[in-house]
Amino acid sequence: MHWPRSLSIRLALMFALVSLVLLGSIGFYLYQSLAREIAWRDDQMLLGRLERMEVLLEDGESVAALRRRPQLYANMLGNRESLLWVLDAQGQALIEVNPANLSVPNLPESKDVRLGDYPGSPQARLAWQSVEQEGKRLTMVAGKLLHERDQMLADYRFTLGIALGVGALLASLLGWGVSRRGLRPVRRLARRAAAIDVQHLDLRLESDSEVEELRGLSIALNQMLDRLEEGFAQLSRFSEDLAHEMRTPLSNLLGHTQQVLRQERPAEEYQYLLASHIEEYERLSRMINSMLFLARTESPSVTMTKENIDIAQLVEQLCEYFEGMAEDDDRALVNQASGTLWANPDLLRRALANLLANALRYGREGTPIHIVSDVVKDHNAVAVHNEGEPIESADQSRVFDRFYRCDPARTGAGDSGGLGLAIVRSIAQWHGGSVRVVSSTGGTTFTLSLPKNRDKKMSEKDI
Repeated sequence: MHWPRSLSIRLALMFALVSLVLLGSIGFYLYQSLAREIAWRDDQMLLGRLERMEVLLEDGESVAALRRRPQLYANMLGNRESLLWVLDAQGQALIEVNPANLSVPNLPESKDVRLGDYPGSPQARLAWQSVEQEGKRLTMVAGKLLHERDQMLADYRFTLGIALGVGALLASLLGWGVSRRGLRPVRRLARRAAAIDVQHLDLRLESDSEVEELRGLSIALNQMLDRLEEGFAQLSRFSEDLAHEMRTPLSNLLGHTQQVLRQERPAEEYQYLLASHIEEYERLSRMINSMLFLARTESPSVTMTKENIDIAQLVEQLCEYFEGMAEDDDRALVNQASGTLWANPDLLRRALANLLANALRYGREGTPIHIVSDVVKDHNAVAVHNEGEPIESADQSRVFDRFYRCDPARTGAGDSGGLGLAIVRSIAQWHGGSVRVVSSTGGTTFTLSLPKNRDKKMSEKDI
């Protein structure tokens, strides 16, 4: 069955179907109750006629005398639907009132009153009883033709059918009207949503005036629009930042080359130019590799394995790697981490390396860098703390954005192009975790938080 696309029509049809079932059940119950009540009343009437006939026989002079007074029985019965027989022992009719000209029924003798349908046909209802009269056994039979009752019940069924049809039609029409009125908030919500496009991402759906069932949907859609607006703004900023970051090294390459080629130069200047070009190429290469790395980690189709990693051992390896850079600034790398993390080893190493490189680049000379670990609820956290100039509160919310630098002037050969912390955030999100920064006069702490390995099999399945 193919339902209509219109929700109003669907609800109207459902209303009609429910009404049809409900009214049909009530009508069937009423019809059965009426049929049983009429049948019971007819049976009681037949039993009463047998009692009156028995009294009449007991008070009469003889059956022969009663047979000479047929008008008495007709007046007693009072209509053309009634039947009456008084039968002798051989089944011959001594007294008979039979407007339908039915044959004399062949009934078994019974001292008790019995009820039943006319033998061989349900067109009449009978009640009979055998009695003694002047030493002779007689059988009294009272009956009622069922044509009138059947016609009345047929008319009642027809009336019920008409009522069911009209009720279903009215229910569908009323259901359509009610559903159309009830779905007005949905249509308003659709019109409001249709007005939101790329140029109007600041518009939001009204949630205060909506009905309770749509309020949650409006809130969820508004939250989705907030994320879309933020993502679109980030994409716009990313395009601008990418163009700016790519333009700087390309402008340097082009400018230096044009300047050198204006006149003949000694071989040493050409070598210096090529060396300068190599630095710019390396910068571009690092930027492109970082962008490719971000694209891979943010792709939902990426499948990389996870394992339990000894945090202290991994941090110790990184400290040995950065030891030379730390000694140049008279700094110490203090490894206070312990425990394990459920993560991809390559991604975790890259994230912690970026945090250590960031601490070495922006920390104060001669101060230590502490790497500590902790357990916060159902997450394991690794924090990198360095002492130096605090990050402004306005910058703290953007330090993980791509190409963002708190101090654009501080760049060097090992500069990540403003993508180092963005990579850390992408790695954390790939693991289902987060990264945050807290900065004050006492120093700056970057904390990488990853969920615990609750179920190893489940985690591997979800990757």
